[in-house]
Amino acid sequence: MTGPKSPLLALPGAVPAEGADEGVAAHYGDIFREQRNLARGTGFVDLSHRGVLTVTGADRLTWLHLLLTQHVSELPPQQAAEALVLSPNGHVEHALYLVDDGTTTWAHVEPGTQGALVAYLESMKFFYRVEVADATADYAVVHLPAGSDGSAEGAAAVRELPYGRDLFVPRADLEKLTAGYGPAAGIWAYEALRIEDHRPRLGFETDHRTIPHEVDWLRTAVHLQKGCYRGQETVARVHNLGRPPRRLVFLHLDGTEETLPPHGTEVRLASDPDGRSLGFVTSSARHHELGPIALAIVKRNVPVDAVLLAGTVPGTQDVIVPQ
Repeated sequence: MTGPKSPLLALPGAVPAEGADEGVAAHYGDIFREQRNLARGTGFVDLSHRGVLTVTGADRLTWLHLLLTQHVSELPPQQAAEALVLSPNGHVEHALYLVDDGTTTWAHVEPGTQGALVAYLESMKFFYRVEVADATADYAVVHLPAGSDGSAEGAAAVRELPYGRDLFVPRADLEKLTAGYGPAAGIWAYEALRIEDHRPRLGFETDHRTIPHEVDWLRTAVHLQKGCYRGQETVARVHNLGRPPRRLVFLHLDGTEETLPPHGTEVRLASDPDGRSLGFVTSSARHHELGPIALAIVKRNVPVDAVLLAGTVPGTQDVIVPQ
């Protein structure tokens, strides 16, 4: 199991998620109703399996600025940010979803990744006045969709986003606080809307060789005018002199197929089903309006108008990262 087991799995109809999202509910009995609720701004999503980190100390933002891809040295209180930690060669190692409350920087990360991230940050403290803590045992993440009238009272920190709010709430108060947020929606509903919005997720849209350009993280998680972070040379070189070897695409899948292509399913040209693999499916879902949809990583030179095969399922592309 990657994250803590949520007490909200005791809610009526809860079906536990598996794999990376183990510990929270996949759904509560009606995935399309749950999606529609989120789309119209009602309900909440239990993300309490995600890792939570805090950074305190007078130098926290200056220090994080040196380590992350995002410009955070002057991050205003309560302003959400997204940032990455890269390898020396520019490959994505961690994704952080940040907010600073004026005294503490809060971040949530993929389930099970917080230990390695804390270890890396601890190794980089040097003489800076900072303290890093894994706060997963004490705090949980809850997502309220855009338009929700759910109160943030009781939350330790709030990330305001175009698609909703991420609340960092005391884990001991998770059941009490979410009781006033409306109907619960499972991670499957949340993921369907994430895929619709083309938002990449570490470990799903990424592998060991992903660079930020390939999955559209230049737009949201990388500040191209700052330097002085590990992997910055690769980011600058690819941005200024070339193009990434792969690109993220959105797939409208054939709705006549009964099964969704899972993560890792090979992608080929529909016109050459026995040809070489051009990439792989990263995430897939059934959407309440669009039907079956997916994200996939494909080679950069795959024609943008080509019909692709995700396993045996045909799909047309929407461009996310330009060819």
